[in-house]
Amino acid sequence: MNKSVAAILFVGLLASPLTAAAPPYTSEAPIAYLKDLSSGAVLYDKGGETRIPPASMAKMMTAHVAFRMIQKGELKLDTKFTVRPETWQRWHGPQAGSTMFLSVGEQVSVENLLHGIVTLSGNDACVVLAEGIAGTEQAFVALMNQEGERLGLKNSHFGTSNGWPDEGVTYVTAEDLARLAQATIEETPDLYKKFYATKSFTWGKTMGGQDIEQANRNPILGKIAGADGLKTGHTQEAGFGFTGSAEQDGRRLVMVVAGLPTFNGRIAESVRFMDWGFKAWKVQPLFRKGQTVETAEVQLGSATSVPLVAPQNLAVTLPRTASTNISVKVAYTGPIKAPIRKGDKVAELIVSTPDTPPQIMPLVAGEDVGEAGVFGRLWNGLKSLFG
Repeated sequence: MNKSVAAILFVGLLASPLTAAAPPYTSEAPIAYLKDLSSGAVLYDKGGETRIPPASMAKMMTAHVAFRMIQKGELKLDTKFTVRPETWQRWHGPQAGSTMFLSVGEQVSVENLLHGIVTLSGNDACVVLAEGIAGTEQAFVALMNQEGERLGLKNSHFGTSNGWPDEGVTYVTAEDLARLAQATIEETPDLYKKFYATKSFTWGKTMGGQDIEQANRNPILGKIAGADGLKTGHTQEAGFGFTGSAEQDGRRLVMVVAGLPTFNGRIAESVRFMDWGFKAWKVQPLFRKGQTVETAEVQLGSATSVPLVAPQNLAVTLPRTASTNISVKVAYTGPIKAPIRKGDKVAELIVSTPDTPPQIMPLVAGEDVGEAGVFGRLWNGLKSLFG
């Protein structure tokens, strides 16, 4: 094996190949995508890379940008923004779609605006938050697209903060929506839990002075155990869509459906799809967090090798009726050049089964490896020469 080029190190067969077929499923949605975050396995993909209008599912990015700013200390939940007359004029009344029922001149905290976005899907709440953070909605949209680039959303672009139809400027894919959902869940877990599972929120008053309470439109809340997010969307152009997530026994799934023709059809398909994901598939643990999976050769380092360890518990998703027989291998470009920092991603664990696409998981350096000094390089060279 030539260590100077991309090296594939075989950890070895754990057992014989799988024989069970992937569980059958036919989605009623034109677009359907399901991913198991515990393993990284894509369990179902129907049009996952097709560009589609997101409708209000775009608001996931608005909330995600705000969550990240809050986490970094750049934005506070108790900061208040004022509803501009121009914003109220554009985003109130039946012609403005979903609303938080904000009032002209009202001062609203970031926390309440986020509830208005996540729970109520308020178009007005999105624009008020965007203007409050960045000065104008378009300046905030630039932040949304910057975050999309950071997350690797290669087939998505945002033109508004709320997903309002804009003649095709805003588009996403189901795969990108799932990646965005995963980033929110994993990067800002406390804020995700605080906002996305809220069942209802009260804001504004009727003409008669009564409080306005609106329910979360999430179709799997209360219907799928462990459901706690994320966001519905609907326009005439986009149809009815939903990006959802649930966690059961430490196993988390993210699903996306889009293009459904009816409100009730979205409910039925979302529940059926997520239920299938949990019941038709199982997870087989592979390596514990911190466990050494393999070692990799190091070039010009203070050590000649570095342990490759699991950054978190690693598992593979299999059909429920399958045996646990799988094959795995470790891949890295090597030898890996020093310096290396503990925790750096330096390799990948590739898990193969005949019934799913390869499940690829990161492996990280288990320790620091500094650059070798002059004598260290000479010694390593001699060992290579005579080894």
